[in-house]
Amino acid sequence: MKQEKILVTSALPYANGLIHLGHLSGAYLPADIFVRYHRLKGSDIIYICGSDEHGVPITITADKEGITPQQVIDRFHNSNKATFEKFGMSFDIYSRTSLPIHHATAQEFFLSYYEQGLLSEKKTLQFFDAKANMFLPDRYVEGTCPKCGYEEARSDECEKCGSLYDPSELLNPKSKISNSTPQLKETSHWYFPLGKFQERLEKYIDEKNKSFKWKENVLQYCRGWFNDKLADRAVTRDLDWGVKVPIENVKGKVLYVWFEAVLGYISATKELSIAKNEPSLWKKYWQDEKTRYIAFIGKDNVVFHTIIFPAMLMAWNDGNSDKFLLPENVPANEFLNFEGKKFSKSRGWGIDVDEFLELFPADSLRYALASNLPETKDTDFYWREFQLKNNSELADILGNFVNRTFTFASKHFNSRVPKLDELNDRDKEMLERIKNAPKLIGDLIEKYKIKDAVFEMMNFARAGNKYFNDSEPWVTVKNTKQKCGTTINICLQTIYTLAEVFHPVIPFSSEIMFKMLNAKKTNWMKSGIPQLDENHELDKSEILFTKIEDSLIESQVNKLGRVENEDAPDLLPEINYEDFAKLDLRTAKIIGVEKIKKSDKLVKLQVDLGFEKRQIVAGISKHYEAEELIGKNIVVVANLKSAKLFGHESQGMVLAAETKDGNLFLLEPNGKSGLGSKVK
Repeated sequence: MKQEKILVTSALPYANGLIHLGHLSGAYLPADIFVRYHRLKGSDIIYICGSDEHGVPITITADKEGITPQQVIDRFHNSNKATFEKFGMSFDIYSRTSLPIHHATAQEFFLSYYEQGLLSEKKTLQFFDAKANMFLPDRYVEGTCPKCGYEEARSDECEKCGSLYDPSELLNPKSKISNSTPQLKETSHWYFPLGKFQERLEKYIDEKNKSFKWKENVLQYCRGWFNDKLADRAVTRDLDWGVKVPIENVKGKVLYVWFEAVLGYISATKELSIAKNEPSLWKKYWQDEKTRYIAFIGKDNVVFHTIIFPAMLMAWNDGNSDKFLLPENVPANEFLNFEGKKFSKSRGWGIDVDEFLELFPADSLRYALASNLPETKDTDFYWREFQLKNNSELADILGNFVNRTFTFASKHFNSRVPKLDELNDRDKEMLERIKNAPKLIGDLIEKYKIKDAVFEMMNFARAGNKYFNDSEPWVTVKNTKQKCGTTINICLQTIYTLAEVFHPVIPFSSEIMFKMLNAKKTNWMKSGIPQLDENHELDKSEILFTKIEDSLIESQVNKLGRVENEDAPDLLPEINYEDFAKLDLRTAKIIGVEKIKKSDKLVKLQVDLGFEKRQIVAGISKHYEAEELIGKNIVVVANLKSAKLFGHESQGMVLAAETKDGNLFLLEPNGKSGLGSKVK
């Protein structure tokens, strides 16, 4: 069989925090399972990852703690690298984007585009926080989306409706650093013409999908971006921490982290090549058209790996003779939540992986996550389900089958593989299962259906247990020992194949199983053929999995939300009375209602303030029927700058209270004060 050459990457985790379970389920564990499987198949495969170490959040953390950005990234890079190792991640290299080799690689790409004349320099207005004395990146400006009214939109992008817009269109902007209102200030940046590549990107994704069947959630995300039309995107920013813009006399500007971070896959592979003393080895994986490139990510990184990075590689290929591969597939996973809620460090909701591994074995966590991966929709991690997976499946099914087989082999066959004698139908059926299991499971992994593959792994272990029970070796050992020997032989062959197929998911336990068998791994596609010869000597048996006590799980459940009172509201910082006095709140009455097409949230209200009538667009369509709004007395912000939402002018804002479950209730004065009265 021809050896496949495969390049695998996982999204670079940001070096400003610790890895939690959601990260593992998104970009890392699925990739590791895929890579380990292909190594067992004999594929020529490398697995690349590392830390993303630039950007404003790191400088802010450094300022808060009174340390340098380098100290921040060193702390989190080293901690996360150690955590990944304990979890069993099998990266060929875990690099970092602060290294000189990465800076040089990113600058080389920028200069290639610059020299091609591809980049355009534009003067733009960007939010500037006067209190913090810095230009603000998108994630540090929050306001109301001008398209859908979502009140937690970023400065140029709304994660709610997916719209892109100019920062000047954002309503009610606030700096998340100082909570002050930022001002738009002129600066100049270089822009990458993403729109120029839209047609080629659409064709690329369509062709790859036809050949390799991309996930529907990934395709839908891409279509959403294409429908809105791709626009020029800034590749530089005003900041000191990062990869310097390699143009003479340019100071205080670095390459935007979205631009340079994805190039970390290439620079890390270069670093690996140097470590192997083969400096050009990286080209074998990045520039050989026979190589398969698979990019594993979480859904929050889809656009960067399906649209932006491919466009960057296309642009390089247009201007250079050494051509880069584009991803064959980008199997993005959805999000893993924790006990029904999003992970939240501030509320103590969730657990970091390093803390988890202080309490429980890595394989128990790997199995629990792999059997519940958010492959097509968000899923949840529950402590009691984790306990059930460990106790009822790993311990009671797989561990029990291995233990009882070895106990019989030790007690009745001197810890040797007994002779395979005359076979009955049950024996033949089990041997057929052994033969078919690797291909059945391998085909699912090849299709990125990891969860289904794990289900079949445990089903195979169940079949082994059932075969053991139905064969009744405790009976046959007394009167037909040869028959008992056949049963134990087949059970040991089953364990060998179980060790092989489970290896990508529970590698530490798999190694123990091979040690117990006194055997080595073989090629994946050969593992369905009986591997253990008659009279082969076995090693000592070990307990593979211990059960997790209820008390330990209860203690973890009771810890949740302890960092803060879970029910406490997220209060904004204190303001002066002068700040509040700037708001002109007035009583009004709704006299007309019209739903807005293409929006399931917004309605157009005609309101009477007594002294004038106005039109206000409000996001309350899901909470009120149109007819029940007519005649309601409400409170509006009367001096809010007018804006257009979904193409409709809005001359104010309606006030409402939001409950914990997201329901909105309009503030309704009793009407005694009359219309247009000031609310104080």
